[in-house]
Amino acid sequence: MLTLAQAETILSGVLAHAKANNFKPLAIAIVDARGAPKLFAAQDGTSLKRGDIATGKANGVIALGIGGRALQKFAIERPYFIQGATHATGGSLVPVVGGVLIRSPEGEVLGAIGISGDTSDNDEFAALAGIAKAGLTGETGA
Repeated sequence: MLTLAQAETILSGVLAHAKANNFKPLAIAIVDARGAPKLFAAQDGTSLKRGDIATGKANGVIALGIGGRALQKFAIERPYFIQGATHATGGSLVPVVGGVLIRSPEGEVLGAIGISGDTSDNDEFAALAGIAKAGLTGETGA
């Protein structure tokens, strides 16, 4: 299970990466392997719905067990499947880049992170930097 200490380390890594690269303000949602919220943060200046988008990215990847890039591909190739999955998650599934599975060094899914605020690619880069800072592995679905 993803610990709060690990989530806090991931968050600090995300924020450090975003600052070092002059990213726009980010919203960061981290959930555990059950999909339960573990940690949420929104930088000053984050636009109104970025938190919902970040949460939807995290919820989508943990619900389906694949990274955001794979979800985005599914949305293009199988839109009815994604529509059904979105319904099944109560509307909280955002199938775009920026949602990343968090895996232990042994490959076990510990949780997921969703980030929104900059470009989707930059959101994903920040997620991967945070996950790496915690000594864990990120799965993007690429």
